[in-house]
This record gives sequence, C-alpha cells and structure tokens, in this order.
Amino acid sequence: MSVQFQIDQRLDCKGLNCPLPILKTKKALDGMTAGQVLEMTATDPGSRPDMEAFSRRTGHELLDAKEAGGVFTFYIRKIVVK
Repeated sequence: MSVQFQIDQRLDCKGLNCPLPILKTKKALDGMTAGQVLEMTATDPGSRPDMEAFSRRTGHELLDAKEAGGVFTFYIRKIVVK
C-alpha cells in the first residue's frame, strides 16, 4: 500500500510502553499546524487501541494504522481542537 498523504513529521516510539507513545504523540501534535500529518511508530501491542481511543477523544484524524514485523505505524492528521 502506498501512502496517499504527505508526512510532515515522524515520531519514533519503538521500545516505549504505555502511556509514553500517547504522551509523545500528543506533544508532537501540539507543536504541529492543523492539517499536518504525523507518522508515529511503536512496538507496544497496546498502541493500536490506545491510538484509536486517543483519536476519538482528541478529534485528531487517524488516517491509517498498520503493523509489520511487530512495528505499528500510525498516521494522524492534526485537527484544530476547539
């Protein structure tokens, strides 16, 4: 599958356990402009449900989530939080 959106920033959270990937993702998104896309990679199996819940709670758009070789990759578009 080819990525259909531009990645503006990458965040490596491999080797970190909950809640660090979520906290680092939030901090990265806080420093980005609305509409930009963050690519976050993690190895924590709990990161998939965590990122889905994070996106629902914050309103940021989870564009795609995939897993390959024990590495989870998430693409999140920053949305203006009102």
